[in-house]
Amino acid sequence: MKLVIGLGNPGRKYQKTRHNLGFLVIDALAKEFKIKLNKIKYDSLCGDGWIDEAVILAEPMTFMNLSGKSVNRLIKKYKVDLKDTIVIYDDLNLDLGVLKIKKSGSSGGHNGIKSIIEHLQSNCFPRIRLGIGRPNEVVDLTRYVLSTFQKEEHEKVGEMVSKSVEAIKLIFKGGIDKAMTVYNKKIIKKEN
Repeated sequence: MKLVIGLGNPGRKYQKTRHNLGFLVIDALAKEFKIKLNKIKYDSLCGDGWIDEAVILAEPMTFMNLSGKSVNRLIKKYKVDLKDTIVIYDDLNLDLGVLKIKKSGSSGGHNGIKSIIEHLQSNCFPRIRLGIGRPNEVVDLTRYVLSTFQKEEHEKVGEMVSKSVEAIKLIFKGGIDKAMTVYNKKIIKKEN
């Protein structure tokens, strides 16, 4: 069994914010594989189904900075190995539209991941980082991550969510190493 967790904040107010990219990916997976996210279990909105094997999709309802509490409960209750737990979240350190898959690592300053690492006492869980970029002007980063995407960013966000769904399917079918090879390509900027 695999556990796929998208990070975000519950409630309408946060629905389409940069910080809720993890929820958007879980919603897209649920739609594609006809998995109903309708049970509140272990502080998360959950649904179970099949993506090449049994899977639990989850959106923690504890708010981003306390994500570790619900992730820890889910892992313990479902007895899922950390290597079979995939966490999806937004990342300021990647440009908008860039997706990176990692087997483990530090929080990179992300409070949701920091909370998960503290609760699990481990950083050895796969994750998919979704780039939201940093603001060009000097603004409060909390305000930035809780802001909605601009109209001109919607296409890139949609592509990133679709790519994330494809990456998760590949992780299930071919393993994380294969998915990393396909999706962790360096993006070379063309000079004018």
